[in-house]
Amino acid sequence: MTIRYCTKEWLQESYNMYGETPRFREALKKVTTKVFFRIKAEPSWGIDDDFLFGANINEGELLELCFYSEREAKQKADFILSASPQVWKTILQKEKKFVPEFLTGKVTLEHGSKAGLLLITPYANHLADALTQFEVQFPDEMTEEELEKYRADLNEFREKSGL
Repeated sequence: MTIRYCTKEWLQESYNMYGETPRFREALKKVTTKVFFRIKAEPSWGIDDDFLFGANINEGELLELCFYSEREAKQKADFILSASPQVWKTILQKEKKFVPEFLTGKVTLEHGSKAGLLLITPYANHLADALTQFEVQFPDEMTEEELEKYRADLNEFREKSGL
């Protein structure tokens, strides 16, 4: 099964797989946070505007994983982390690790305490694993036709969901 990156299907399948995989709950049992991720706009990837998604984790239980509006994210998030889709891809594909990307400024902290974030960074790779338990198709791997369909689908989703 292949699912396109930065889609509601991607987050839904990630949520489902997390719930079916006890090792994630075990690995994150010391984590309680609402961490949000900004995927910056990248028109060449079919992402015309920023997307924000968040994970609400309580002692390893994933309570929620979904997209949010800017306003909702700022109201709910303990942390908002931001990067280009290319940087997120390298983290999700395990080519790079979150901590070095954060420390070098490729991932930035937009909201929340840096000291608080550093307490949960040892668990970052477990969350990245949870988002990639199936094949993920990134926009730079799409044909021109697939990319245009992807762009249209993202824009339609954004419009219908008020994002």
